[in-house]
Amino acid sequence: MVCAVSFNRYGRLYYLDPGAFEPKVGDKLLVPTDDGPEVAECVWAAQWVSDETGGLPTVAGLADEPALERDATVRRRKAEAKMAAKKLIREHDLPMKIVGVDYLPERSRATIYFSAPHRVDFRSLVRDLGAPLKCRVELRQLAARDSARVQGGIGSCGRDLCCATFLKDFEPVSIRMAKDQDMPLNPLRISGACGRLMCCLKYEHPLYQEFAATAPAVGAEVSTPEGEGRVVGHSVPRDAVVVRLNDGGRRCVCSKASVCGSRQEYEGSPASDGPVGG
Repeated sequence: MVCAVSFNRYGRLYYLDPGAFEPKVGDKLLVPTDDGPEVAECVWAAQWVSDETGGLPTVAGLADEPALERDATVRRRKAEAKMAAKKLIREHDLPMKIVGVDYLPERSRATIYFSAPHRVDFRSLVRDLGAPLKCRVELRQLAARDSARVQGGIGSCGRDLCCATFLKDFEPVSIRMAKDQDMPLNPLRISGACGRLMCCLKYEHPLYQEFAATAPAVGAEVSTPEGEGRVVGHSVPRDAVVVRLNDGGRRCVCSKASVCGSRQEYEGSPASDGPVGG
């Protein structure tokens, strides 16, 4: 059995073992964390799945009234810390942007996450924040990708950001992946909300590599069911190539399996040298 919860609306999903409970969508659950049980909302009711689910954290229980009151207090204190930090940042004229806030009432500690174009000396800001918040304050600078993960948002595909929902680790993404997928090398087209190359370029790259290894290259002379021609493009999602026919210059899209290389290429290959034997 598996269920999914979120600590913030439209935030990242966390998968749990419901244990002895049967949570429904909208239920408030106690979720084990490094700092103790926290309240989260069930967004995917408990159900059976065929995949192995061993090792998932187990739901600690349904949130009772004291837990809900604590959660309301934490959310209020987070909002107060965020407003106070923004006000003091303007007064100190610092190039910082508040990304998120964590607050632990048991430890009387607030952690404020921010992004900035470079390293910032925020020591005076920390001192000034302690008085209005009446707790110990820590400031932590986040990288661009981590900032997008914390804030969330909508990608160019129209869906919630991968990093804010299901993506756990950031894998290296290079401009070569965009070139291999014939993507326009316009930064506005291939960059995510974080300003870095989109993580989804990594998802389909192995498919494009496999296609390029087996399909005729652009410019190659080939034979198709509609006649001889030259490859002028690839259509990887359809596992096909675009061919301009020699007869009239018409273009056609043929599946990769139906396209044969030229007779000259075949005759020049080792397989055409005749049978091997003694």
